[in-house]
Amino acid sequence: MRLFRKNIRLFKISAITACLAIAVLVSSAFTSHKSTAKKAGVKVAGNGFAVVELFTSEGCSSCPPADELVARIQKENNDNPVYILAFHVDYWNRLGWKDVFSSADYSKRQNQYASWLKLQSVYTPQIVVNGRKEFVGSEEGTLRNAITAGLRAAPAGKLILNAQNSQGHVTVQYKTEGVEKNTTLLLALVQKVAQTKVQRGENGGRTLSHVQIVRKVQTEPLSAGGNGSATIALPDGFNARGYEVIGFIQNTVNGSILAAAKSGFEVNASK
Repeated sequence: MRLFRKNIRLFKISAITACLAIAVLVSSAFTSHKSTAKKAGVKVAGNGFAVVELFTSEGCSSCPPADELVARIQKENNDNPVYILAFHVDYWNRLGWKDVFSSADYSKRQNQYASWLKLQSVYTPQIVVNGRKEFVGSEEGTLRNAITAGLRAAPAGKLILNAQNSQGHVTVQYKTEGVEKNTTLLLALVQKVAQTKVQRGENGGRTLSHVQIVRKVQTEPLSAGGNGSATIALPDGFNARGYEVIGFIQNTVNGSILAAAKSGFEVNASK
């Protein structure tokens, strides 16, 4: 009888151990599936969006990892409302290499964020998501979490864009809904990919790859009706297949982005 009871106890212990092992395996598989889905850019439930602004420079040795990160994010999120804009600042140009994509306007925009977000200084690489959260541009986990949060949030407004390529400029038709006071529309002409062989400076001798490079950006006042049009001058070497327009509505008091959209260009196959 004692032996029988002992065998029963051993059987129970073995069964419990087996159940625990199965639970651990199922949990691990579920976690692995979630991680894979997250990295694959699977659409997150919700009607939100994520505007990812990267402030970078070809003259900064810490920037290439951030450029590579946003390139991965861009590739993973083709089907999600994730809008990436790479602003190449100009304050690194004095240190041996002039970034051909840089502009004082982009440095000014970064300084505006420093004011909105109450930062003591600017730096590269820096990422700002939806105008409200900033962090070091190479922090992958922080970026992914910020994008997920943006996609899950309810948007405060709506924006629709339609861009047409005309001679020497782009014409953008826009329509907005639910826009608050103290807001403005920003339109960015974005070059999808480019490479630069850097000759001097901290990245001297390297060939750097870039995505979603802002080539032009301008601010448009929003009319009471929410509809309007704007024109953007084309940069040298413009190719409709390699560009898109990204627009977003931004609160001018605190920097919060309320709505965003993008538009490609209709390309005539005969050309």
